[in-house]
Formats: sequence, C-alpha cells, structure tokens
Amino acid sequence: MLGKLPQTFTAPFGLLSDEAKLAFRSQPQGIAKLASTRNIAETDSYWNQYFVLFDTTSDVFSLVSPHDVRRALQDAPENIATLIRVVTSRLFNLISDHTFPTTNGNSVASYATSFIKTGSAERNTTKEVLNCLRVLQRVLPVVFEVEGESNVFELEVLWKKVELDDDQDEPSNAGEAPQFVIEDDEDEDEDGSQHGAASKKPSQTPEPKPKEKKMSPTLGEKLFNCIVDLLFCCGFTLPLKLQVDHYKINYVIWEKGVGSTADIGPNNAFDSNKTEVLRLLLVLLSRQIYVPPSSLFTKPSFYSLHFARKTPRRDVLTILCSLLNTTMNSSVTSNATIGSMAGRLPYNHLVFKGEDSRSILVGMCFQVLCALLDFQSGPARDAVVGSGENISSAPTAHTNAFRYFLAKLHRTHDFAFILSGITEILKRQLAIMNNVLPGARKSIPYVPEAIVLFWKMIELNKKFRAYVLDSDKAVDILAYLLCYSLEIKDKPQQHGLCRALSYIVQILSAEPAFGNKLSSPVTVQLPAKWNAPGTAADFMVTAIYSIITTTSGSLNSIYPALIIALSNAAPYFKNLSIVASTKLIQLFNSFSNPLFLLSDEGHPRLVFFMLEVFNSVLFHHLGDNPNLLYAILTAHKSFETLGTFTLSRGLREIKRVQLAKEEQARKAESGNDTKNGRMQKETEPEDAHAEKVRLLRSESMGLSGDIESGEIMVEGSPHHDRLEERSSQEETSVTYPLMSPTVGNIPMMSDGIVGSASEKARGKMKARRSESLDTTSSVDRIAAAGVGRNGFVPTQEWVTSWQQGLPLDIVMLAISELLAKVEKMQSGHQKAATAASITNFLQSVDLAHVLPPAPPVIPRRFLWSDASIVWLTSLIWGEIYVRGMSPLGIWNSTNVRLFYVKHTQTQQRQITEAVSSVVGGLLSPVSRQGAERS
Repeated sequence: MLGKLPQTFTAPFGLLSDEAKLAFRSQPQGIAKLASTRNIAETDSYWNQYFVLFDTTSDVFSLVSPHDVRRALQDAPENIATLIRVVTSRLFNLISDHTFPTTNGNSVASYATSFIKTGSAERNTTKEVLNCLRVLQRVLPVVFEVEGESNVFELEVLWKKVELDDDQDEPSNAGEAPQFVIEDDEDEDEDGSQHGAASKKPSQTPEPKPKEKKMSPTLGEKLFNCIVDLLFCCGFTLPLKLQVDHYKINYVIWEKGVGSTADIGPNNAFDSNKTEVLRLLLVLLSRQIYVPPSSLFTKPSFYSLHFARKTPRRDVLTILCSLLNTTMNSSVTSNATIGSMAGRLPYNHLVFKGEDSRSILVGMCFQVLCALLDFQSGPARDAVVGSGENISSAPTAHTNAFRYFLAKLHRTHDFAFILSGITEILKRQLAIMNNVLPGARKSIPYVPEAIVLFWKMIELNKKFRAYVLDSDKAVDILAYLLCYSLEIKDKPQQHGLCRALSYIVQILSAEPAFGNKLSSPVTVQLPAKWNAPGTAADFMVTAIYSIITTTSGSLNSIYPALIIALSNAAPYFKNLSIVASTKLIQLFNSFSNPLFLLSDEGHPRLVFFMLEVFNSVLFHHLGDNPNLLYAILTAHKSFETLGTFTLSRGLREIKRVQLAKEEQARKAESGNDTKNGRMQKETEPEDAHAEKVRLLRSESMGLSGDIESGEIMVEGSPHHDRLEERSSQEETSVTYPLMSPTVGNIPMMSDGIVGSASEKARGKMKARRSESLDTTSSVDRIAAAGVGRNGFVPTQEWVTSWQQGLPLDIVMLAISELLAKVEKMQSGHQKAATAASITNFLQSVDLAHVLPPAPPVIPRRFLWSDASIVWLTSLIWGEIYVRGMSPLGIWNSTNVRLFYVKHTQTQQRQITEAVSSVVGGLLSPVSRQGAERS
C-alpha cells in the first residue's frame, strides 16, 4: 500500500504551504508588489495567490497588514482598486460555478483520500470563496480609514454605475416567496417596489417618456447580493438536503424560532462559514465608524443605507429571523465541541483552547443585529408620526426595513421565545459571575449585545414591551438588569453599558404595567450580596441606592435616569421595607447636601425627583407605607432646611463641615502628644475654641439631617437601629462627589398643584420663599467660585430659581400634620407598645383633608435626541471594535473617528482589555471627534 503513495514530496505534510506563505511576506512577488509595481493588470497571475495561498482567516490577517494596504493606497491606489475588482469578480463567478461548494471531506475515508491526492492540484472552490471574503475583510477597513469622509475612491470602485448595452438585460432580483409574512401596513401610494406590490394611482394617459438608459448594478450592490446568497447557500452555510433541483441558493431560516418550526441541526463547518460571511457584512456596515460624530447624520454610509433600505423584503425577513433565532437559541445545548465541553466543567476553558464556532457565530449574529437595528442616518432616520404633543417617530419599510419588520412582530409565541432567550443569557452570566469557584466558567462574551437587543425590542415593538410587562418574567428582567449593573459598576470600561441599563429601567418604569408588578416578590436566584428582602420595589430602591452611593461619582451620568425611574415607579410603591425607606431618605440627604447642590447647575433636579418620589407615595399609597412615612418624619429637619435654603446658608454649612473635619484631623494628629495638645489649647483664643467645639457638636448631631436625640426615634423600636445606622452611613455618603451632567432645565412645580393647594400650603410656600430671598455678598460670590465644578459659579438668583420650584409643600404639610402627634405618642413609657401604636397610627392616617387632590400620574419617558443616538451608536460599535481585536484585530491599527480609542500596555492574554476607554458620555454631534466610555 505504501508503494502506491506519491513518490515526490517537496516538503513534509503542511510545510509546502508554509514556505509559500513566508515567500508571500518576504519575496518581491508577494505582498510587496502591491505597492512597488504600478498598474498590475487584472489578468496577471499575481492575483491567484490571494485565492489559494491562505488556509485560515488568521493567515490573511497576519500576512496582509494594514500598513501594507495603506502603503499601496498611497503609492499605487490603482492596484487596490484592481484587487477589489478581481476578488469580487472571482467571488461572483465562484457562486455560479457548478463546482462550488466543494464537497467537504469530514469522514475518515475522505480525510485519508486527501493524502493520496496530494500530488494532484485539485481545485477547492470553497477555500477560494472563503479567501475572497477574508481578503475583503482585511482590505476594506483600511480603505474606509484612508477615505474618511471623502468617498471618491469608494464611489469610483464600488458605487459607480455602468451603462448597459441595449441587448443586455439587467439582472433580476426576483426570488422565492418568504417562509412567512408579516403584515405591511405601509400606505399603498408609497413606492413599495422593494417591499411588496407597488401600486400606481389611476391617472390620465401617461405621456410618452424618453427611453431610459439601463444601468448595471454597482459593484457594491452585487457584493451585498452575493453576501445574501452565501448566507443561504446549500453545501456552504446550509445542508445539501435543502437544495432544490440545481438551485443551490435556498432562502430558508437557519433555525427554529421566529417564523420557522424546522430545525436543520447544527454543523460546525456551516457555522464557521456563516461567521466568515457575517464578518464581511459587519465590515461593510462599519463604514460609519470612520466619520466623526458630527457627520454621522449628514454623511451616512452607502453600505448601511443600501442594505437597510434596498434589500428585498424576502431577504430582510429571512435574514432578520435567522439572526434572531441563532442568538436566542444560544443557550440550547448543541453537539459536543471543544468550546461546548469547555463550558460544562469547571476551568475547562483554561484547558481547551480551541474556539467554539457556535459561540463565535452567536456573537457575530448579535453584532450584526445590533448594528442593523441601530442604524439611523440620512434617509434612514425614523419617520415623524403625529403632531403637537403626540408627535413621535417610527421606522418604515423605506427608512430601515430591519427596524420596521422587527416592530411588526406580533405573535405571542415569538415574544415568548425572544424573552426566554434573553433572560436565559442574563441568568447564565450572573451565575457565572457569582460562581462559588471564581473564574470556573467562561464569561458569556455577547451579554452587552443581548442587552442592546432587548432595548431595541422594547423600543421598537410596543406589543413586545406590553408582553414583557404583563408576563411573569417582568420582575425577573428588572432583577437581572439591575443586578448586572451592580456587578459591572466598578469597571470603567463597562460604564457605557451601565448607562444603557439605566435607560432601559427608565423606559420600563414609565409603563403602568411595570408599577403593578412592583408588589411581587423577586423569585429568581440572585447573588446574596445584592439580594434584598421584600418586594420588587424594595429591591429596585436598594439596588439603585447601591449603584449611586458606591461608585463615588464615577457614574454621575446615570443618576438622573435612575432617580426618574424611582419617580415613575413611586405611585405604585406599597409596603416598602424599613431598609428601602431609609435608603430613600439617605439618597435625598445626599442630593440635598449643600456641597452637592452647589457644585453643578444640574444637581437640584435630582432633589426635585426625590421629592416627587415622596409626594407620589403621600398622594397614592400613604397608609400602605408606614415605614417611609416614619422615615420622612424622622428627617423632617432636612426638608425644613431645604425649604429655607439660600446660597449664604449653603456656603456657611460647607465651611462649617470643612472646619469640623479639619478640627477632627488635628485632634487625631495630636492625640498621642498631650503636651503639644495642651500648648495648643492654651495659645488658642477662647472664642475660637468655643466656636469649634460648637461646630463639632453640631456636625456630629446634624450633618446628615437627622433630628436631635429624643425626637421621633423610639429606643427598642425596629426603626431605631435603622436610623442609627442611617446616621453613620450618611456622614460618609455626603462626602461622595455625586456629580451629574447638566441636561435640560430644572422642572418646576406644575400650576395645577400650586393652585389646588390649601391656604395652609400657600402660606408655607410664601414663608419659604420670603426666607430664601437673601442678597449675595461679595464674600459669598468669592466662596461660591470655589464650590462649583467645571467653571460653574452658583449665584443666589440661580438658587432662587430652582429652590422656589421644589415640590416641598406636600411633604411639609404631612410633617406639620403628623409630627406633633407622633412625638406625643413617643412620650409613653412602654417603648415596644409605643412603636406598634405608631405603626398602626401611620397605617390608618388620612390626609385627604390637608393635601390637595392627587395629580394625574404622568411618567417621564426616555426621549431620543441626536446626541443620545450618536452615543448609543458609539457604544454598540465600541463593543464590536473591542470584540474584533481578538483574535484577528479587524479594525485595529486604523484611525477610527466615531469614538476615542485608548490603547494600554497589557499582556497578550488580556487582549479583551486592550481598549480601556471606548465610547462614553452623552455626545454632542458637533462637540468632538472622540468619545470616552462613561
């Protein structure tokens, strides 16, 4: 048998191709020729090596560097144009070639036969197609980078139309009927040639028109059609059994789920090929990351525009459902692979270094989905619907078909399938992060994309949002989102995702169905460190409190969204626990601290929102929340101080706290040296010493806004220990640099509430306003200049503008009505009985005769702006960019302009952390060219 083997081997197995690859890098006829020789003809044999030399994607990305392509673009740009034309032409021809796809030899017999045929040059068309895809993946990002906002080269090579001869026919895009139909209620008078039957209005006899010239599809259009065909090519990305007659392209949804009940089964080779095609599609869609934020809307990407607006309806539905089903089925156990085995046993991901083709495909599907569903630029912007107060925007089939058809999903079992897939991903990730054995399981890489996809679903599809909030998983979703935010809040590179999570919570909180679910318990398994006893409302309050108070101001941009979410949910709070009630008061005290209030012009609105929380509880569920009502009475001096707040008083309080801390620091330093302490006491003036003692005593008793000992707090009551704990916690919480950005104006109290208030309320308002009209001295102005941050200088006029609009009256009316009664009850001798009687009293209290009528519940919804759209686009592509660095570095070494990329010196195994700051704070489209993650 050995005698039958070929006798002429030029090199051991596998080394022949390695020699050719080395020569490609080092010899003049290799990659160097691309820049050194001008005008290489398309028929030159030089181009053949780009189709047959490479065996893997890594070969292409290692043997062809961005520097090589960039140098050729500068020295011989015509060669890059020729390379793109030759590669795309070969790709188009191969798809129609009867030898493609090459039958894969997965069996042992075919594997052995491959050795016997070593001597013959058998063509592998599948390998050639893959290499065409890989070369384009490598070359196009560099072309995009060099072009920037100028599309001259791309327009000439990829988007130039060529006139057809009269005897040539334009290629037809007619295809098969889709597997299922989503109703399209677009107006019939619109041009629906790409999305359904086009109808024309009856009119007079049409005038004869001059014969239009037939134009051939551009190279870019052909490339997108080729990509779509490859995604549904039997024998390449789909099983051969799905081929009908000799037509190898069959538009079949990949997996069961939305729009399909058929399961064609997994296949590692097909999954790998799908990944290659999707990667090229993602590279084409990434054109927009090479324009600055200020140009994102005015200079839309030709590639994204074409794919989102010109793709036939059949293809849009099939692609959308295939991507959705693949991502949502990611938690389903597939056939045993190295990657799947690594996920089953502890630490196996450290032993098995092989990549899981299934996991890579799922991540790529998530990225393409998010990029397509997010795209809004130029004519792809959502259409404006309605007018006046009811104005809104919504996608159409002619702006972005993927957004439009996602919004048209309506089947209940489809919603259940999507919701189950997303919750399972979040559940698995939290279980991995809180495993008893740290690092025992490999983290799920596509969690950020899953969260963004969920955001797009509830944003675009109102029926899905209603389904989520009506289902028994609504509380689970809230718990998973907040818990995941708690897990990543201390990672600066994840702060952009924290911000997205805060907006999602705000969107959900604006729905009445969400509020009705807050009385339900949290039944999912959460980490013990974040779990809170009580209802979903208790967990929501404690989680938001932890996010704000444990990040030392690093997440200041998400404070408004989280506090607005509390304000939206407050009308539905019932039976808040002592812990949750105390934390609400602690948040209020932190936000109303003078140092925080005066440091930024946007900070008073957080106090406004917290007062709205208390007012909503007093209006709607007063008797159902005795613990919160008790906490409000306990902190009555905080509300009273805020009601008479002035710039001078705030500055004096800041100075008092500062002096008290300095005194404590001096005492701590001199505590071990009594002699020095005695000399300091003798030399210090008596009046200054007495003043500092008084300030220190006041600091210890009233810094956090608590009332004096003996008022309200009953020893032995369940509130006493909590309030003692609150006092100690608030002394540290007020030192947190809680900073938030200035966005919009501070909302004022509505005229309806003021007008309907009682005489007693209006009297308190007048008194509070008269006390706040102090004049600002020159000394105060100098001191205020050192308090504000980022150049902001608070003034008394500014303080008066927001202080008079604070909705304090409702809380003050409740305090004035109940405080004396509770204090009288506390004067009893039986403490335990007194605590029980106070609770019973607060449960039965009725303030209808004191408070004005309850205003209607009008939640604050999340509203999109150009800046927020740019921010989310930057966040999505920042995540895609970071993921693309390992192992290929798809966009690495190119000049990205949409966001700022900061490279750090890290070990190679920590490649996922090589970008420590990508995408961040809320961008102004015209402000800057970089974005920092925040």
